[in-house]
Amino acid sequence: MARTPDQIAISDAELAPFVTDKDAASRACGLLQQQRGVWDLLRTGYDSLQSVKTRVFEFDGFHIKVQFNPGRMTSTAAKVDPNSIRERKCFLCPDNLPPAQRGIPCEGDYLVLCNPFPIFPEHFTIASLHHTPQAIRESFASFISLTRDLGSRYTVFYNGPRCGASAPDHLHFQAGNRSFLPIDAEFAAVKERGAGQLFESDSLRVRTVEKSLRHVIAFESADADLLRRAFDALYAVLQDGATEGVEPMLNVLGFYTRGEWQVLVFPRAKHRPSFYFKEGDEKLLISPAAVELGGICTTPREEDFEKVTREHIVQLYREVCVPPDTFASITALLRPKLAALA
Repeated sequence: MARTPDQIAISDAELAPFVTDKDAASRACGLLQQQRGVWDLLRTGYDSLQSVKTRVFEFDGFHIKVQFNPGRMTSTAAKVDPNSIRERKCFLCPDNLPPAQRGIPCEGDYLVLCNPFPIFPEHFTIASLHHTPQAIRESFASFISLTRDLGSRYTVFYNGPRCGASAPDHLHFQAGNRSFLPIDAEFAAVKERGAGQLFESDSLRVRTVEKSLRHVIAFESADADLLRRAFDALYAVLQDGATEGVEPMLNVLGFYTRGEWQVLVFPRAKHRPSFYFKEGDEKLLISPAAVELGGICTTPREEDFEKVTREHIVQLYREVCVPPDTFASITALLRPKLAALA
């Protein structure tokens, strides 16, 4: 029998034994503890983290981790073509959630849900109550509010509908532990070594980074409305010349520290690298999304984990991120738009 959002929402009384504070991050952590005790699929997913293996590849001032995570097969191999989407039930719609799954209402129109196929030690999906397509421009205000509310413990991130979202037909974000992604700890040093300054005022800083294999545009501000307008300016640049009604390819990571947001935007060129589609020994099942752009490349197959090389990692980012000339065009068009915000 289908449940309403009110029936899915966990009560304060049910959550009370698992929380130490009333803030959103503590409540999310408590939800995970409660759900692990009653939801078999979630418990199995977290048990699978015990078999995770990690390799580290060092680059100039940063590192990339490769994670063998067998529990991620469902997401990594997800079919996201229109026909496959139409033929399956949406697993984020309240009507289709498993009977044991509960959530925490937030931002009026969202539910914080535990992700049963975790990468992070604590991994959440923040799903809209409405079956509406994945679209960041219309939902960016919610994204930064969630980043603020969860930021003491979690990074919030967004995968575009053509850039790793396994449910491109249903608006959602994800969240996972702060400092788990290498870019969280390394980005300040990466900026110091070679960031370009696109715009700076007393209330907004926008920088570009091109020397970490990935092309990144970083927004930093304590002003939510100004941050929203700056992101909208970038979105307009990325959408210029693109197919109307189709979101430009991007991934977004959001951090909130000491009253200020840091939002990292990664413009994308393609969904998956060419080796994803190879056959036999040349195939590597790595499907880049925001986590991979943050520095952790996950693969559900141990043979891929063992054979991936430094050259594969360079190839992955070179293929899925926009090339240098495209990035230069993006930043050139963005600069006057940011100046007009002042």
